[in-house]
Amino acid sequence: MATWIWILLIILAAVAGAALGFYLARKYMMDYLKKNPPINEDMLRMMMMQMGQKPSQKKINQMMAMMNKNMNQNVK
Repeated sequence: MATWIWILLIILAAVAGAALGFYLARKYMMDYLKKNPPINEDMLRMMMMQMGQKPSQKKINQMMAMMNKNMNQNVK
């Protein structure tokens, strides 16, 4: 085979590997963040208390719903 064919095959394999790797890494991170959200109710309650607010359960539920809605919109 000619040398230019080998070079072309190596370049195509590198591009395909990079694209596939990016897709798989993105899918893995989306699934991981869906299963393990970065902020839970206890963390939210602690942050609100540090900011000087007295967190009620209603307010925490509203903020969690808003964060989940925002996360679902970003996934789509």
